Amino acid sequence: MTTMNERAWRVADELAADAERLRVSVSTVAGARVIDCGGAVTGGLRAGLLLARVCLSDLADVNLVAGDTGVSVQVTTDDPVRACLGSQYAGWQVKGEHFFAMGSGPMRALAAREEVVKELGLKEEAPCAVGALESRKHPTEEVIAGIVAKLPEVAEKLTLLVAPAGSMAGTLQVVARSVETALHKLHELKFDVRQVVSGYGIAPLPPVAADELSAIGRTNDAILYGGRVTLWVRADDEVIDAIGPQVPSSASKDHGSLFAELFARYGDFYKIDPMLFSPAEVTFVNLKTGRCRTFGKCEPGLLRKSFLGE
Repeated sequence: MTTMNERAWRVADELAADAERLRVSVSTVAGARVIDCGGAVTGGLRAGLLLARVCLSDLADVNLVAGDTGVSVQVTTDDPVRACLGSQYAGWQVKGEHFFAMGSGPMRALAAREEVVKELGLKEEAPCAVGALESRKHPTEEVIAGIVAKLPEVAEKLTLLVAPAGSMAGTLQVVARSVETALHKLHELKFDVRQVVSGYGIAPLPPVAADELSAIGRTNDAILYGGRVTLWVRADDEVIDAIGPQVPSSASKDHGSLFAELFARYGDFYKIDPMLFSPAEVTFVNLKTGRCRTFGKCEPGLLRKSFLGE
């Protein structure tokens, strides 16, 4: 089986090979290939689709489709646990002097330092490593050395893709996390996510914000109040009935407030209720019994307020 990192590497090669048309730039820092998809360059929608595929280790299809509020980002996967929790989840805090970024991508499965990777047996070995950093800055030699130090020696080459939420590509790749947020929420609720066979998610693509805090707010709101996810599972109906109401964002005490308002209230991202980070609506299709249940609902009024200030 081709590793997640090798799959992601092929998509990164596609980006690099068509850099000019895709409005991205490619450079080398401390021996690592750095592909800027929206930090110091314009980037674009096509770059965002490819960036999202890299984050998912190309184990999901990512498309732009017409939605209820305009353009939406659609994700479809038949390998949801590896794609979303083994790769896409931004579980690696990448730090350096004057540098911080949330890291995602299959390099997480190589490092295998996060509990979610260990608990689900998602560790892998590969001859290359690929990661995505949500940042406007390029990683420095110090930052790259810190990443390499956490990777096994078998990974002889490294590619890092960079884009802030406040860019066309960055906005798109964050909104492509609808299925991932549902799976991560389920895992936190102690549901065995290995029972999830396939996943589909759709969330509205917000306007690109002029500043990073607003961009983070809009992209989170897109999923919290506009994300709709369908999961095909093999589980007992009683388990779905018990856990289902806890999965959508409406189960959180912080539901109903825009993300930017919550950040202003708490002053710290990590003080926001972690149970908020999930789609607005989640549907379970039980392959074991043929039963279908939907929990939560979208909040178009909150989306208009977030995106348009209405």
